[in-house]
Amino acid sequence: MSESEDVRSRLKQMRGRAEDLEKAAEQATDPEERRRLQDEAHQLESRSVQVSGMASGDIYPME
Repeated sequence: MSESEDVRSRLKQMRGRAEDLEKAAEQATDPEERRRLQDEAHQLESRSVQVSGMASGDIYPME
């Protein structure tokens, strides 16, 4: 597997996991658990954007 395929695969996994966390947050009945799941999903989404930007040659990761 090439490096770009590896990055794409990792991004797909991260985004899928973030989507799963969002769905779990929607179904959570405990407000703290919902917030924790949403925060974790948001962090994964942010990391996937950073990885995507760096893989495309953008040397300045988003903050």
